[in-house]
Amino acid sequence: MKTLFKNILVLAVMLGTCTSYATTTLEVIPTFNSVKKGNSITVTDAAGSVVFSGLINFDGNISSLYDFSQLNDGVYIIEVDKDFEIEINTVEIKNNNVSFIDQRSEKFFKPVFRVEQDRIIISKLALNSAEMKVDLYFENELIHTETIKGGEIINRVYKLDKKIKGEYTAVVSSNNREYIENFKI
Repeated sequence: MKTLFKNILVLAVMLGTCTSYATTTLEVIPTFNSVKKGNSITVTDAAGSVVFSGLINFDGNISSLYDFSQLNDGVYIIEVDKDFEIEINTVEIKNNNVSFIDQRSEKFFKPVFRVEQDRIIISKLALNSAEMKVDLYFENELIHTETIKGGEIINRVYKLDKKIKGEYTAVVSSNNREYIENFKI
């Protein structure tokens, strides 16, 4: 009797799982809908003026965290700055209805900086741009500049003189943006 009850219970759970998946509908949802606390968001209008800028305070779906329908009618660019990537989407607002314009969405990967003793390691996933410019500064004086062209992943290791201690800055330019990392040796 116990095995019969267990089999019926397992069958009921499996049927419940199958029916719950059967009722879901597939929708195209922008990838940046999933945001985490600490990500930053910037909303700009068609003229390039910043309408809103700030940090995201909760994990979740961006369209439920922010009510974009309160904006005036027009086209807006929403930029979400995550840990290693920047996602940009365009929304159009008409009569308090918000619609995402998928063909204008972009994703840029930010470079990753690691400092290990007297080395700085710079890595960047280069799906949109296969070029990055690196400038290294020692106490605001340019000590090295290089333009790197590569495939999907761009990696560079720069060995610095461990006898010269002080403030260093690495500036990486890619996708018409600059990323700055300050570090000490």
